[in-house]
Amino acid sequence: MKKLILTLAFAAGAVVSYACTNFIVTKGASTDGSVMVTYAADSHQLYGALYRYTPAKRPAATMAVHDWDSGKYLCDIAQAPVTYATVGNMNEHSLIITETTWGGLSQLEDPNGKIDYGSLIYITLQRAKTAREAIATIVDLANTYGYASSGESFSIADSEEAWIMELIGKGDSTNDPSRKGIVWVARRIPDGYVSAHANQARITTFPTNDPENCLYSEDVISFARKEGLYEGGDEDFCFCDTYCPVDFGGMRGCEARVWSFFRSVTEGMDAYVDFALGINPNNKMPLWVKPTSKVSPKQLFDAMRDHYEGTPMDMTKDIGAGGSALPYRWRPMYFEVDGVQYCNERATATQQTGFWLCGQARKDKVGILWFGTDDAATSPLTPIYVNTSDIPWCLSEENGSMLKYSDSSMFWITNRVAQFAYLRYDVIGKKVREYIDNWENNMLENVKQIDIAIENTPKAKKKAKIATEFTLKRAEQIFEAWVKLDRYLMVKYIDGNVKGEDKNGFIDNGNGKDIPGKIEQPGYSEKWKRAVAADNGRILEVVK
Repeated sequence: MKKLILTLAFAAGAVVSYACTNFIVTKGASTDGSVMVTYAADSHQLYGALYRYTPAKRPAATMAVHDWDSGKYLCDIAQAPVTYATVGNMNEHSLIITETTWGGLSQLEDPNGKIDYGSLIYITLQRAKTAREAIATIVDLANTYGYASSGESFSIADSEEAWIMELIGKGDSTNDPSRKGIVWVARRIPDGYVSAHANQARITTFPTNDPENCLYSEDVISFARKEGLYEGGDEDFCFCDTYCPVDFGGMRGCEARVWSFFRSVTEGMDAYVDFALGINPNNKMPLWVKPTSKVSPKQLFDAMRDHYEGTPMDMTKDIGAGGSALPYRWRPMYFEVDGVQYCNERATATQQTGFWLCGQARKDKVGILWFGTDDAATSPLTPIYVNTSDIPWCLSEENGSMLKYSDSSMFWITNRVAQFAYLRYDVIGKKVREYIDNWENNMLENVKQIDIAIENTPKAKKKAKIATEFTLKRAEQIFEAWVKLDRYLMVKYIDGNVKGEDKNGFIDNGNGKDIPGKIEQPGYSEKWKRAVAADNGRILEVVK
């Protein structure tokens, strides 16, 4: 989603920077038997809000399609006779659809396409119940109206199955109707395994005679031959190598995020470190891996907060982290010194996230969309039941925007907290994480109790009422908690100081005047002090 392009003249060619990350956990790989999909919708232009669609009793014959990225009107399409309620990237049947953009070969983009990747997601959620139905719907929409975006990977899951679908257009169809639509492949992730994608096509070779586990367009290989993109046999055809050849940026800025996630759940991934570093494009990672132990929801939440900690790309270790171990690098991602070009890391957790989520499709239970705004590392997830009849005002699309601050918006309060944490991340970021962990662990327990109440209620309307009340109450609760946290952090950490606390609150000096009685000044990291001394020690050295 939200492709952010930065082109630089690398010796190996152009480098393109994209956004978004998806992690996928099958039911056999999760601790609670749910199918889970995460999504970070990363964009410097995206306002973090919770989208919702409610089917009309008498729908209009057509519906307007607007490009998700730009808001530009694309076309009107026929409305489906039956549609389903959606909340965020899930629908009432616990179908989950998320994505990451990889672009691919630019000559395959169709300026005459009428359905963009974002519209494919949200229209399909309105029309499909299962992952397989969703794949068929996406194909039908793209081929009927023409595909208006570049290469995409979709995560598509229900309570039984999880799939990765990758697709790209066929080029300009303005004067050549045969180019209308997409070439594509979809692979079912084996139960008990986890997968991921992060802005780089990942499907390599695939079976052509296993419709239970692999679906594809009839011309996915023949089209490549026709275009002069491939000359070998069907059995050796590699989708990603053909339609999105990996380069340094695809490995270091994209696949490295997948590698870091895989590394956190299974052993042996260090064998692919040269691929993640962008050194060895021939050492591709597998499309999926089997975790050493089953993955819990909280473990998956936290995987979205990764900054490559404990790896060679650990963003807290080099001098770019400043004196407070900041695991962020402001854009642009690439820079040049004395004719040599360098890259900053692009981690899973990033400052420009609009919203992020973890969808849980649970057999015989109401699905849950764990939803958060802004940077995953400094923002909490709150549970949203997919049968809710309303959404919290603090998460509403109508409450604020990227150009309009709102005091009642979760997006803006999480950004306030994050911006402050970035100033002294080793101290303030750690404190914010304590609040996040307490909240999410409590909510996971709360959900268990609400699940019981919902299961013990026979009527659907009553179930929805319970789910809605819980959803609204908890979202409002975390919003208020973050408003208080924002104020607390300002008082505790203002001006680089750290005010002491005891069980009664901030410690004063005992004179009854609200004057701090204990202040610490942590200073900077040892590496930073040495760097400053090396850079300007001649001027800063204390003369004795």
